[in-house]
Amino acid sequence: MAGQCSVRTSTIVGVEALPVDVEVDVGAGLPSFAIVGLPDLAVQEARERVRSALRFCGFELPNARIVVNLAPGPLRKHGTGFDLPIALAILGATRQLPDSVTRDVVAVGELSLDGRVRPVPGMLAHALSARTAGRTLLGPAVETAAVLVAGLDYRALTRLSGLRMGLPGPVKGDLAVRVENPCDTDFSEVVGQDVALRALVAAAAGGHNVLMIGPPGSGKTMLARRLPGILPPLDEQERLQTALVHSVAGVDDAAALAGFRPFRAPHHSASVAGLVGGGSPPRPGEASLAHNGVLFLDEMAQFGPAALQCLRQPIEDGVVTLVRAEGRMRFPALFALIGASNPCPCGFLGDPARECRCNVAQIDRYSARIGGPLMDRIDLVVQVQRPDASLLLEPGHGPGSEALRGAVLEARAQAAHRGLGNTGRLSGAGLLASCRMSSDACRFLEKAASTHHLSGRGITRMLRVSRTFADLDGVERVGTDQLSEALGYRARDGR
Repeated sequence: MAGQCSVRTSTIVGVEALPVDVEVDVGAGLPSFAIVGLPDLAVQEARERVRSALRFCGFELPNARIVVNLAPGPLRKHGTGFDLPIALAILGATRQLPDSVTRDVVAVGELSLDGRVRPVPGMLAHALSARTAGRTLLGPAVETAAVLVAGLDYRALTRLSGLRMGLPGPVKGDLAVRVENPCDTDFSEVVGQDVALRALVAAAAGGHNVLMIGPPGSGKTMLARRLPGILPPLDEQERLQTALVHSVAGVDDAAALAGFRPFRAPHHSASVAGLVGGGSPPRPGEASLAHNGVLFLDEMAQFGPAALQCLRQPIEDGVVTLVRAEGRMRFPALFALIGASNPCPCGFLGDPARECRCNVAQIDRYSARIGGPLMDRIDLVVQVQRPDASLLLEPGHGPGSEALRGAVLEARAQAAHRGLGNTGRLSGAGLLASCRMSSDACRFLEKAASTHHLSGRGITRMLRVSRTFADLDGVERVGTDQLSEALGYRARDGR
């Protein structure tokens, strides 16, 4: 039963699926089963899964020398998705399957010991790679529509034994996924937080970063968790980008494909790799899982300083770049950062109802955990105080999420009409052209920058927020009113 066969598959590197050829040679020699081509431990373990699956499904595993080569050799291969292509290549090399089953096919899937085909992380990336190559994708029967991208011929295989009848028929579908709105709370329940509400609406309209500072129980987390309810839906390109990151990370991508922007809220014990990505093999972190959405850091000052400072580069560039021995990987990470923090270790600094028991050194150390460079990248700093008890007894009088979403959509439409891109990413000449400031507004900005010692980045971010406030106010030019409001949200302890 000597012979050779090659089956195409792919391996995940970053958020891409790179093509890999699974070459199998079955020949004379002492019985063995070797896999070469820089496979990781999960790929090496495929030998036992493939051996059991073939026998359970009634196929013959030859008592011969089997060599599996994963090409190209210098590329490291990860994951259990190589099970199915290795099994196909062995069956093709031993003539137990016709060439029509293995020709022009990209096979991806994990095999159970009884031959069932299971999905693996990154199915959407594998689907895009197969479509680019113009090949049919053979993989597991999955519930999500992630692999049913336009222009892809996808064949779903439930069990390895199903190949006795040839390739299964193509699966029909599209990217339309119906899921319930993950945000089931409304801003109408929020009262007495007009200043913070204005900042969050601006963050939704312009993609700005916000830090809310206040004592425990003032409503910081409550406000942040209602933000997804006023965010505009993802467009078609953003849906695919966001779902791709989620698919590679093994996270359910149905909500992203349905158009809901991600809202990620990691615990403050998150590591650097958990926050910005890493591991072996490198996988996206929370910053990338929040791509095109919101990254909420509750108890922000409690996060590790190293993890927080790693957010500086993705905040500026919208991408996380990891450099490892096996190469350079880029994970998209365009998000709005929403932080919530107590003002001091005890939490009651500036609270009129409770006395702060922290000394000056403790307060300074606590504030320094966030760090000046990261604070310089935060557009709006909001002091949140506990509302009066009488207001809490009569909830439901604030503006609802539906009305606020309408204001956000209108502001974004005005920004799109200018044709300069997202307001929160503007800089240089494009930002100045969009603001169209008068001479009085320019003098106000110069004086504010001098008085509050604003850096060049601080001036740029102040102009971005002013432009968003002008869009929310329905005015074409940024005036002193918008600049003054933006400065009020930015100025903090002289910065």
